[in-house]
Amino acid sequence: MASEKDKRDDDIYQLVTFSIGGEEFGVDILKVMEIIRTMEITKVPKAPDFVEGVINLRGTVIPIIDLRRRFGLPPKAGDTDTRIIVIEINNMTVGFVVDSVSEVLRIPASTIEPAPAVVSGLDSDYISGVGKLQDRLLILLDLDKLLSSEDMEHLAGM
Repeated sequence: MASEKDKRDDDIYQLVTFSIGGEEFGVDILKVMEIIRTMEITKVPKAPDFVEGVINLRGTVIPIIDLRRRFGLPPKAGDTDTRIIVIEINNMTVGFVVDSVSEVLRIPASTIEPAPAVVSGLDSDYISGVGKLQDRLLILLDLDKLLSSEDMEHLAGM
């Protein structure tokens, strides 16, 4: 009979990977609705600094969050690689601006380790773990924790 650990090791995670500021991140593919090229973003007065504004995506107004700013990185002008990852978080559709989208990966659960204590402080509760790939590390994000309940309330009011 397989142990609980063996079963976990057999699990495969499918992730959409993207880069921000030279680091590679991954999110559960089931949370990703679509990936789009950047488009004109309408600024919203008094929005938190990491909120770029809103877009109209096929008749739906979606708040757009700059993940560079959310992570405390300096802003970067968009280029041909910049994408918006449209995601559903807590029953709300939100777009995240990322530097580039890399690929869809399938990685075994056995290659994922919990986030090191050094990065698992209060501000990084949204890091669910680190995937060890052959030649690189992949920071796994817990999208449900990426935005605080206060942030979600503010976005809902946009």
